[in-house]
Amino acid sequence: MLIETKELSKFYQHKDGIVKAIKDVNLQIEQGDFITITGPSGSGKTTLLLLLAGLIRPTSGSISFQDNNLQTATDNQLAGIRSKHIGFVMQNFSLIPYLSVLNNVLIPLSLNSKSDKFQNEYAIHLLETVGLKDRMNHLPKELSAGQQQRVAIARALVNKPNLILADEPTGNLDPALAIEILEILKKINIENNITIAMVTHSPTASDYGNVKIHINDGSIVR
Repeated sequence: MLIETKELSKFYQHKDGIVKAIKDVNLQIEQGDFITITGPSGSGKTTLLLLLAGLIRPTSGSISFQDNNLQTATDNQLAGIRSKHIGFVMQNFSLIPYLSVLNNVLIPLSLNSKSDKFQNEYAIHLLETVGLKDRMNHLPKELSAGQQQRVAIARALVNKPNLILADEPTGNLDPALAIEILEILKKINIENNITIAMVTHSPTASDYGNVKIHINDGSIVR
């Protein structure tokens, strides 16, 4: 079992009262799953993703990642789990504009003890995998939206994670580019046995999952 949640809840204090973003979610994710998480805006999809990453702490319930209890882990322990085991792909790409494509991919390895030569070779290999080896010295602004998202995928893979968390990774792309990115993610999932949990509004994107979760008002309804 890669991830397991039990009665997981996250509440926020708002001026109008308590917002129950996630309520009593029970979830089991196996290594190699491709999870798609759908639901209306404000339903709690992104909150669930942040909880799975240990970026926010639950109000109640439990969450474990490879038998590590995230709700009791220290901030340093959570950071260590993310740096070693989790990659992120976001809707807005989150690339650093003044760094080259190669250096953007290398960012998660900045605290890694491996040699610079090894890191560079592996990052270049990943850029070749996503079809961008010839653009590795370009800046993000010199790439198309689809190319920028492929750089973000290479960056998510560079620490050889068990899990990739993707928040609307095709939200800023046209339909053809969206399919291109989804096919890359599916290939990574199948060939590398990397678990992917993807939040999406797109029915097409949702169909790529072998496990489909729909959230409404903070609860899993199917």
